Amino acid sequence: MDRLSAMRVFVCVVEQGSLSRAAEKLNLSRAMVSRYLADLEQWIGGRLLHRTTRSQSLTSAGEEVLVRCKALLLLSEEIEQVVDNSQQQPRGLLRITSSQSLIQAFLTDAVCDYLTFNPVAQIDVCRQEKTLNLVDERIDLAIRITNQLDHNLIARRLGTCHSVLCAAPRYFEHHALPQTITDLSEHNCLTHEYYAHHHWGFVYQGESITVPISGNLSANCATVLTAATLRGFGISLLPRYLVNQLLADGQLVEILPEYQPEDLGIYGVYTSRQFLPVSLRAFLDFLVARFASDPRFA
Repeated sequence: MDRLSAMRVFVCVVEQGSLSRAAEKLNLSRAMVSRYLADLEQWIGGRLLHRTTRSQSLTSAGEEVLVRCKALLLLSEEIEQVVDNSQQQPRGLLRITSSQSLIQAFLTDAVCDYLTFNPVAQIDVCRQEKTLNLVDERIDLAIRITNQLDHNLIARRLGTCHSVLCAAPRYFEHHALPQTITDLSEHNCLTHEYYAHHHWGFVYQGESITVPISGNLSANCATVLTAATLRGFGISLLPRYLVNQLLADGQLVEILPEYQPEDLGIYGVYTSRQFLPVSLRAFLDFLVARFASDPRFA
């Protein structure tokens, strides 16, 4: 638990008179405010507030803790004025999640390089294909590839995911090569469970078009779809960062290149702008620069 942040939340809840108003003031979710309070209460071993649906009041312990929290927060502000934030070295544990394909193709090398230059930092990488509740799962950063980001989330754009329509040469030993994008309806299309499960989007001569597709294999992991595509099971819409080398080697072939699959944003999603730890800010800055320097994500 970040105890200073929990103290700031507690003081704000008291000053604002409710969890909801404090959440709005701090730009946090109400669930996050509740978690900070619960963690602080667990740490001190007692309740800080009497809460009902209509009102809240400090417990006797809460009154004493409030005075000390304000004093500690004032002291921390004085310390921050002495220590230049730009000279702070990122330290502490960051828990991050990402898809298997991005971990495999990009994130593993990026994390290793980051830790090489920041040896006192710690990173726990968790593979996760579906959207998680960051508060409940205690995730500091989720890296998501999407064009439908929840507006309630706090996110920083990291890069762009380009996709490619492709298949293995062996697939066309038994199937005709598509001549137009509408021909996809006659093919076995391998789909991602969480993205474009029944329709694929393309840009053709500046116009956006959507094509209905179907197939007998779906997965929630692009690496699974890539493996199935290599075996000749069907046509897939795959991230270029994952299959560029397979295309160059001829193991996969691009189909209908004049139809460009819609690009997706790559975002770093976290829980709070106001309480952004130095470690998380430093890693986000590193990722932005790393994505920008990688031609696969330009």
